[in-house]
Amino acid sequence: MNKLKHVALIVDGNGRWAKQRGKIRSEGHLAGSKMLERIILHAARNTDIEVLSLYVFSTENFKRDKDEVKYLMNLFLKWFTISGKKYRKDNIKIIFSGRKEPLSDEVYNAMKKLEERTKDHTGLIVNFCLNYGGRAEIVDATKKIASELKEGKIKEEDITEEYFSTRLYNKLPDVDFVIRTSGEQRISNFLLWEISYAEFLFVDTYFPDFDEKCFDEAISKYYNRDRRFGNAKK
Repeated sequence: MNKLKHVALIVDGNGRWAKQRGKIRSEGHLAGSKMLERIILHAARNTDIEVLSLYVFSTENFKRDKDEVKYLMNLFLKWFTISGKKYRKDNIKIIFSGRKEPLSDEVYNAMKKLEERTKDHTGLIVNFCLNYGGRAEIVDATKKIASELKEGKIKEEDITEEYFSTRLYNKLPDVDFVIRTSGEQRISNFLLWEISYAEFLFVDTYFPDFDEKCFDEAISKYYNRDRRFGNAKK
């Protein structure tokens, strides 16, 4: 089994967790954010994972109720503003994948400041996929390449899979393992290029209950699988 370098986590089920307990959806999002912080720190301190990509808000999520979106944006703003010291202590590098529009300048600037404050860290890379869509990423990468081709910076024969990968939002290793919580079994437009050869695990647990033990159990299941990348089993 190849070493597990890049884990992608689809954070799902916060609202249903809240409803199950007679709470409002915002309480579920708050509980989910606290659990996500625990998972990040656990991955940084107790695993040898190199990259943790987190699907926290898709481009389609802007279609949700305006009050819910506003709450989530304020939650992100508070989180990213106060997290710098904590991530510095654990040598965590923060990056973001996604489009700027229609994020507010306040939220976007907080994201860029956190990236800047952690850019020299050499530990776990945490890739927040926020206002992210897999198809949008592929379209945006294609536009970059088309512009380079038009300007004569590259030739058509330069466009390979490897080159295309360098024009995605961030230069990261391909995803090895995708985990989705809440029992849903779909990709939901997440890292479509990067997960081409990934292993998948769908768990029934709502994300606010997906603690460090659940995360470790998921990782152990990955190491019990046989990844062949198209090769026949020997």
